[in-house]
Amino acid sequence: MLQYPELPLGSPLIDAELPDPRGGRYRLSQFQEPLLAVIFMCNHCPYVKGSIQEIVSLAEKYRGRVAFVGINPNDYERYPDDAPEKMVEFAKEHGIFFPYLLDESQEVAKAYKALRTPEVFLFDERRLLRYHGRVNDSPKFPEQVQTHDLEAAIEALLRGEEPPLKEAPAIGCTIKWRPGNEPEVKIG
Repeated sequence: MLQYPELPLGSPLIDAELPDPRGGRYRLSQFQEPLLAVIFMCNHCPYVKGSIQEIVSLAEKYRGRVAFVGINPNDYERYPDDAPEKMVEFAKEHGIFFPYLLDESQEVAKAYKALRTPEVFLFDERRLLRYHGRVNDSPKFPEQVQTHDLEAAIEALLRGEEPPLKEAPAIGCTIKWRPGNEPEVKIG
């Protein structure tokens, strides 16, 4: 069985500065909201497309209390639907008002040990990782969602409680790595 290393719960925020496709730049540590949701996502993945409305709704519902940041790590040379100009179109089409940033070097995705889109890393007010995983249990088919795992984690943390699930395996497409940039895996 292949095993990928994961960023352990309790890990501090891995700070990075990334560009958005419109020419702006954002640093992950700049957000002042009590919670920070870093979501690795892209434009073409059917799992992102199936869960993007829930992500946008959560960002709106918790505006001022949770900062949402989307990061696209995909190799857009091999997957042109994930190119920067397509990110702008995707954001407009889906009402994404939070920063949607480009990880062209894929170094941020590698630092987070992210493997899928969508994959969520939720940090608390001390910027320690408190939830890692999926948005919900059926990201490709929103009409079949039974558990809203990201929302449950946000609600718990805002109440000062532990998330009901601290880790829920991300369900989605694999990150499209540039050739030779794939993360190392353990077999065992």
